[in-house]
Amino acid sequence: MNGPKFDEVKATPQTFRRSVARMLAVLARPEMRRWRLRMVGAFAVTALAKAVSVGAPVLMGKGVDAAIEGAGAGAAAGGFIGFFLLFGLARFIANALPQARDAFFTRVTQDANRLLAVDAYAHAQNQSLHFHVTRRAGAINRIIERGAASVEFMLRFLAFNIGPTIVELAFAAAVMALLYSWSIALAAIATVAAYAVFTIVVTEWRNKFRRVMNEADTELRAMAADTMANFETVKAFGAEARETARYDTAIRDYSDRYVRSMQSMQILNAGQEFVMAAGLVAAACLAGYGAVQGDLKPGDITAVILMLTNIYRPMNILGFAWREIKQGAVDIEKLFDLLDLTPDVRDAPHAVAFSPRGGAIRFEDVVFAYEGRAGGVSGLNLDVPAGAFIGVVGPSGAGKSTLLRLLFRFYDPEKGRVLIDDQDVRGVTQDSLRHAMGLVPQDVVLFNDTLRFNLAYGRPGASDADVLDAARRAQLGDFIAAAPDGLDARVGERGMKLSGGEKQRVGLARAILLDPPILVLDEATSALDSATERDVQNALRAAAVGRTTIAVAHRLSTVSGADAIFVLDQGRVVETGDHATLIARNGLYASLWKRQSTDAARRSGGDQPTSAAPAAH
Repeated sequence: MNGPKFDEVKATPQTFRRSVARMLAVLARPEMRRWRLRMVGAFAVTALAKAVSVGAPVLMGKGVDAAIEGAGAGAAAGGFIGFFLLFGLARFIANALPQARDAFFTRVTQDANRLLAVDAYAHAQNQSLHFHVTRRAGAINRIIERGAASVEFMLRFLAFNIGPTIVELAFAAAVMALLYSWSIALAAIATVAAYAVFTIVVTEWRNKFRRVMNEADTELRAMAADTMANFETVKAFGAEARETARYDTAIRDYSDRYVRSMQSMQILNAGQEFVMAAGLVAAACLAGYGAVQGDLKPGDITAVILMLTNIYRPMNILGFAWREIKQGAVDIEKLFDLLDLTPDVRDAPHAVAFSPRGGAIRFEDVVFAYEGRAGGVSGLNLDVPAGAFIGVVGPSGAGKSTLLRLLFRFYDPEKGRVLIDDQDVRGVTQDSLRHAMGLVPQDVVLFNDTLRFNLAYGRPGASDADVLDAARRAQLGDFIAAAPDGLDARVGERGMKLSGGEKQRVGLARAILLDPPILVLDEATSALDSATERDVQNALRAAAVGRTTIAVAHRLSTVSGADAIFVLDQGRVVETGDHATLIARNGLYASLWKRQSTDAARRSGGDQPTSAAPAAH
């Protein structure tokens, strides 16, 4: 697989810098141009809010001084009320402006999330089959979800929490130095620095406790879910008490680790409170000393304490913010690493749309092997005339499924060519190629949606009349007529509300509705009973008329009536001919036929195979 291993990203300073740079690059994309004014406005509002927040304590200090100086002065004693009212107004503005900012900036972050999520989703969809069979679908979804959500989180905490707190500290330090004392400003800066260093160091230390706690939590939940999902096995073996004991052990382990994690958090919180308290006391003492010396007034002490309290308040969540920002940086990096992946199979720069002209298929000396596993094809040569019905058979691992995957261009051969109507499949677009082929797989996996959605998946614009006609031809008409909701009936997760035979007939109807020049049947009747199989065989014969049909089968009777049968073994074609010719040759095909005939006779008590073959068309 080309590109970085996006599931192995670790939190490092380089990761953080790259994540921030990439996040800002998202905001700079042309699609985000319409939000430029909102972005500028958000940062302007943030700066204004912090400036007002720093000015509010000064007003309170002036009010305290006015109250002290006006004591006993009659009507003049009410002069402090104006300062207090201004203080209250400033506090309101300082707290209301961020709420207004978030109200109109949320649209920006959500649009950035959407762009990233859609890009990543589309990129994952366009990856090769190898990518999807080697990755967990849930893990890919989580990478997309977490990465996109991290953009909002990082912006909110870096741009509107951590960054503005630093700006507020700078404003406050400047005001303290200009109005009160440089020593108080330095004490405030030193306290914030000590607070940040202590929080980061202790947070890094306690992360190991959180990791082991999360591992224990994952194990507990997985064990509990697994036991509940397999309750029949538990009951069959009378293992209720044993499973309860396992659950007790797991929850004890989690509880112990949870206690350690919470104790480490209390150490963090206590240390933060100590640093803040020490900083407040130091600043108050310096301000008090200045008042005693006559350089400051009593109200200035109040102003200094309020300023520091305003700065410390958003820093209460610094430990949480630091941990989440680091994780957010990793999540963003993983998302972009996913976007950086190059698909193994991709359209050539000058690929053209595939133009079917009958459906003649040819494999020329094709070589392909799977990464890290046995199987594939080696020097495969195969020629299918246009309009022919051919069968592909062979023992397990012979290369039958590989042949189909190369035909659909889920993989590219290492050597050789796959041609359809003399067009190399690597020179045409994948989308146009696959629209020219209808696949009826052995395991038809359906979407948790309606019958209509699943039947018309290959041709979304099809009318209900066309959908019902295809369903009827696939022997599904009676089922739809009997369903209370008809085409609107939902099939359940992965089609679990349908039987295996019903799902296979949905797959067949889907291919019939697509009406492709090439029909591919991959064990298309394997899930059907004998009676239903005969009905579907008739539908297959009708669907195969006028088009090239490739039927991969383990059950040889399924393809015994084909125009030609290709017998594969160890990735090569070892025999070719119709059923009678191959039986007379007494080779691998004849051996497989005899074995299946004997097994069928033993099961049925008769002497013949259980199913009739579709006649060649």
